[in-house]
Amino acid sequence: MRRITFDLDVLRTFVTGMELGSFAKAAERLGRSTSAVSAQLKKLEEQADTPIFRKAGRGLALTEAGETMLGYARRLIELNDEAASAIRDVELEGWVRLGLQEDFGEAVLPEVLGRFARAHPKVRIEARIGRSHELAERVLSGNLDIALAWHDGTTLPYSRHVADVQARWIGPAKPIEAAPHNGEPLPLVVFEAPCLLRTVATETLDRAGMPWRMAFSSPSLGGIWAAVAAGLGLTIRTDIGLPASVRAIAPGVLGLPALPMMALHLHQKDAELDPVAARLAEILLQAALETLPEGAQAYDVLRKVA
Repeated sequence: MRRITFDLDVLRTFVTGMELGSFAKAAERLGRSTSAVSAQLKKLEEQADTPIFRKAGRGLALTEAGETMLGYARRLIELNDEAASAIRDVELEGWVRLGLQEDFGEAVLPEVLGRFARAHPKVRIEARIGRSHELAERVLSGNLDIALAWHDGTTLPYSRHVADVQARWIGPAKPIEAAPHNGEPLPLVVFEAPCLLRTVATETLDRAGMPWRMAFSSPSLGGIWAAVAAGLGLTIRTDIGLPASVRAIAPGVLGLPALPMMALHLHQKDAELDPVAARLAEILLQAALETLPEGAQAYDVLRKVA
């Protein structure tokens, strides 16, 4: 059987294009021409000896083999970059304080901490899970070095727009056959105020002229998931980090109004990050971009913090 050695530069182009949703954007980020990127993708299919892409309307989508390739490509690049970082920054040490939304706690935090700790064992990380307004305030006050959070309108001097992610109505995993309010006010399951997504939900319903009531409030995301799974009401989040006990409701189902996109920002305490915070921010953004659901709009922020 022929032994294949994949080209890491080709794999990086492949992964970057899929994460950005555009190989033209990938060419710009990686400093290559679009024709060079096309040649790399052709080389990838030749090396794989199977189609990686299929036509989907005017664009391209992944074949089953392409989806498998994408997963392995991410792992190969991650290991390569981790090795390069560990060698380059072998003496990197210090202390960094990180903030994350609860949505990213299970989906991103373990991977980020694991990757960073393996490459930089002398660095101490203090991580805090919180809500958008709290994280923004802690960055402003200098109590966090970086934070990944939904943008709630708070003006921060040093903040980068990472992505726009569609907000979704979330209900129990079991399909809802009829409108959940049956003519009564829509029961909502929300965080205790102040909460960005709580405000988005109530304002969206008010604009649509749909009555609502607070059925359940919780200080934690775990409480929200438990109440929604039990059928106490609906909430809104994104597709990121949804447990198996709940599901996103398709647009237009049950007569629910459309929800806006949520802006994901990387807040930072200082204009220029020190080497420790900059490396952690790079790993954090890589992991976050890999977690974004289909349809999210990602922006080219990695190059600005690397």
